[in-house]
Amino acid sequence: MADHSDLPAGARPQDAAVVVSLSEYKQSLDPVPVTFHRRELDAILWIYGRMVGEGEWKDYAIDHLKDRAIFSIFKRSGEMPLFRIEKNPKLAAKQGAYSVINTNGLILKRGHELQQVLKVFDKALKLIE
Repeated sequence: MADHSDLPAGARPQDAAVVVSLSEYKQSLDPVPVTFHRRELDAILWIYGRMVGEGEWKDYAIDHLKDRAIFSIFKRSGEMPLFRIEKNPKLAAKQGAYSVINTNGLILKRGHELQQVLKVFDKALKLIE
């Protein structure tokens, strides 16, 4: 099989590396989305694995948006998420970048350190009759 390019003369392939100056990158109108770092995902997935083992959670989704990263936790994949773990860097200097939000939008815990915020899942939440 011959490797012939269908590109017009002078055109570059889509996957070619492009060098962009740092100042141009910072002024870009399309910023890089906020993501979870590896240690943050390790902590979240450790809690997730424990709860899957207990039969409480079944599915998850990760969204990397322009202003925040969201780890959504589901009982069933077709439903609304039971919990959302959010990372919002704009709130880092105020209430803290990390928060755990329930289905109704109520913030269960917020803080500057993810490990402290995830402790909300250490408590066994029971229905009181």
